[in-house]
Amino acid sequence: MAKLPRKKKRLGYFKFGSVLFSITLSLFIVGLFGVILIQAKSLTTMIRENVELQVFLDKNLDPEEITAIRDNISGRPFILSKGDSLAMRFVSQEEAAETFIESTGEDFTQFLEDNPLRDSFVLIIAEEFQTSEQLASIVAGLQEVPGVFEVSYMTDLVDSINRNLLKVSIVLGGFILILIITVVMLINNTIRLALFSQRFLIRSMQLVGATRGFIRKPFLTRALVFGLMAGAFSSAILFVLVRYTQANIEGFALLQNQELLIALFGLLVLSGGILSVLSTLRAVNKYLNMSLDELY
Repeated sequence: MAKLPRKKKRLGYFKFGSVLFSITLSLFIVGLFGVILIQAKSLTTMIRENVELQVFLDKNLDPEEITAIRDNISGRPFILSKGDSLAMRFVSQEEAAETFIESTGEDFTQFLEDNPLRDSFVLIIAEEFQTSEQLASIVAGLQEVPGVFEVSYMTDLVDSINRNLLKVSIVLGGFILILIITVVMLINNTIRLALFSQRFLIRSMQLVGATRGFIRKPFLTRALVFGLMAGAFSSAILFVLVRYTQANIEGFALLQNQELLIALFGLLVLSGGILSVLSTLRAVNKYLNMSLDELY
C-alpha cells in the first residue's frame, strides 16, 4: 500500500490549535485577575464613599449665615462630586434629634427643654483626599470657617481602611507581577516549541539567499493574527462570564465598571498581539542565529 505524500509545511507555519489555545488560556487568566481588580477598586470606592465628615455649626445662626457657610464649604475641591451635584447635605438640629430618637429609642425632649444637638453639614470626601494627613488638614481648614463649631469624622475607621487597603494593594501587586511573568514565559515557550519544527526550513531559506526580514515576515504576520484572535476569544469568554455572574449573583452588578471592562478587553487584544509578535521574533531570531550543528 503506497504511503500518502506528507503535506509540506509553509514558511510561517504554526500549530493552530495548540498555540491559539495556550495564548487564549494565558490571556483569560490575566483578564480574570483584571476583572477581580476592577471589582476590588469599585468596592474600595464604595467603602470610601460611606466615610462621612460632619461640620457642626454654632447655635442660633440665621439662614443667611448658614447659606454663607454652605457657599464657603461647597467651593472646596475635596468634596466628592457626583455628576453635577456635590456629596454634601444640611442636617438641621430637628432632623438630628429625630434621627437620634429613632436610632436609640430614647426621647430626650421629654426631660430637656432645649435641643442640645446642632445644625450640621455632612460631607463625603473624595477618595484622593482620604489619607490621614489630608483629612487632618481638611478638618483644620474647616474649623477656621466663621460659624463652624466643630468638625469630626471617624478617625479610627479611616485609619483602619487605609491600613487594610495598603496591605491588600501590596499582596495584589505581588500576584500581578508573578502572573505577568508566568504568562509571558508560557506564551514565549509555546511559540518557541511551535516553531521548533520550522528550524530546518528557516535554515533552507537562508541557504537560498532569503533575507532575515523576508523569513521573519510570515511568522510575525501569523503570530499577530493568532495573538489578536486569542485576545478576542479570551475577552469574549470573560464577557460571557461577567454577564452570567451579574445575572445570578445579587449585588455583583454594583461592582462593575463598564469603562474599565472595555479598556481591559481592549488591553487583552492588544497584549495578545504584542506578546505573540515579540515571542515569535525572539524564537525566529534564535533559529536564524543557530549553527547547523545546534539545529540538530
